[in-house]
Amino acid sequence: MLLDRLFRRTPDAREALRPLWHAVVVAARDPRWYRDLGVADTVEGRFDMITLVLALVLLRLEDEHGRTGETVRLTELFVDDMDAQLRQSGVGDLVVGKHVGKLMATLGGRLGALGESLPLGGAAVAEVIERNVSLLEGAAPRPLADELLGLRSALSALPVEELLAGRLQP
Repeated sequence: MLLDRLFRRTPDAREALRPLWHAVVVAARDPRWYRDLGVADTVEGRFDMITLVLALVLLRLEDEHGRTGETVRLTELFVDDMDAQLRQSGVGDLVVGKHVGKLMATLGGRLGALGESLPLGGAAVAEVIERNVSLLEGAAPRPLADELLGLRSALSALPVEELLAGRLQP
């Protein structure tokens, strides 16, 4: 009995959210962001899109009362993935934590900025994009802002159960 309790493997609660995390990554990799909306197709630009899509999903989950656990676990999947990406790109163990901390601060900043700007509309969201997103030279932030507002509307229209299952569009 004691050994069973000591060595019992409890399921990782984050696994239920892995389909949603994968959907965030797939949405962030959509070529339209880069080809049509002016996001730089670079490591920084791709990270920007992951944090923007993830921030929209997290804000949608925050709209639902009692979903704090899901937002925490989804954020943990983001951290795990970023940690693995950093290690794969050659960042050493001694500084991975520092880099992940910076990435988390970036996500937190985008959550706050989007949370404040989304209710104000396209011009306010465009200002956030102009300050926070790696755009191609000459790219206007407004089309990206409008697309993000559309994604926010789509996420709001979804029942939370469908969102948690990894669906981002109605």
